[in-house]
Amino acid sequence: MTDDDHTHDNDHTHDGNHAHEQHGQRGQHGQRGQREDKPVHVHGHGHAHSHAHGHAPDPDFDWAAMADLLELEGETHSPYVQQALAGLTHLTPRRILDIGSGPGVAACRLAATFPQAEVTAVDGAPELLARAGERAGRLGVRLHTQQADFPAELSALGPADLVWSGQALHHVGDQQGVVKQLAGLLEPGGVLAVVEGGLPARWLPRDLGFGRPGLQERLDAAQADRFSRMRAELPGSVAVVEDWPGMLRAAGLTDARSRTFLVDHPAPLADGPRQFARRSLERSRQTLAELLDAEDRATLDRLLDPADPAGVDRRTDLFLLTAKTVHFGTSA
Repeated sequence: MTDDDHTHDNDHTHDGNHAHEQHGQRGQHGQRGQREDKPVHVHGHGHAHSHAHGHAPDPDFDWAAMADLLELEGETHSPYVQQALAGLTHLTPRRILDIGSGPGVAACRLAATFPQAEVTAVDGAPELLARAGERAGRLGVRLHTQQADFPAELSALGPADLVWSGQALHHVGDQQGVVKQLAGLLEPGGVLAVVEGGLPARWLPRDLGFGRPGLQERLDAAQADRFSRMRAELPGSVAVVEDWPGMLRAAGLTDARSRTFLVDHPAPLADGPRQFARRSLERSRQTLAELLDAEDRATLDRLLDPADPAGVDRRTDLFLLTAKTVHFGTSA
């Protein structure tokens, strides 16, 4: 999903997870290893963007473009998922849920890491679940998909030994309440892994050679303000100290801990991360314009000009450096 409304990472999107309200029946996938689970209505996703929380579906919404962006984001950030799952390879889960799976980048990684497990990608958007099925077929991994409201229909998902949720929980008004719901899905000894927090992405040097130095810090501040407003406007919004290990313990989980993983794509960027940089800055220009001054808007316009040698398409000093934090808790 793309987060027009937020971003914990502040770049933002969601690593292949997403949060958009959309209803309807899923189409037939027919990919290798896929099954058609009974659809449940859904709103949730788990990546880094949110679209129309609580609004009616937009028939003109460009799901293909959104899926492309989320898949690009997930692939760009995939090193942290691989590192996080490497710390769980001692587990032998029989059933795994990816809550807010988006186009299935993390879900497919889970399926590859735990080939003996039944892995289910859960999301509110049938279009993104279709993309997850296509990705699984392309990679040759077994993946089920299930459409379900997030968080209203979590209990319908059934128990699991491992529950993964990447940057979906901040789209729910009552974050502590949804942590408790996710913890309730776990079998005894099962693990909940929640991706929230981390550090904002860095793409650019402090001084670009034009405009006022420190653009990214000002984008971070504007995005943080927008994120706070998004949280306050969510239905049933509840203020909570975002101590995620503490929230996991309050939900009855033990061995609560956090680990942060670096995502480092040095300059010069490869085509995929460079395209993600462009899309992220385009989103910042679109969603943060009212919070930026005229000089910073002009700087972004120049960065996004494909004909400008100092733009993001041509700069040799463009890089991606960010950090993702995963919070783990174990069911007693």
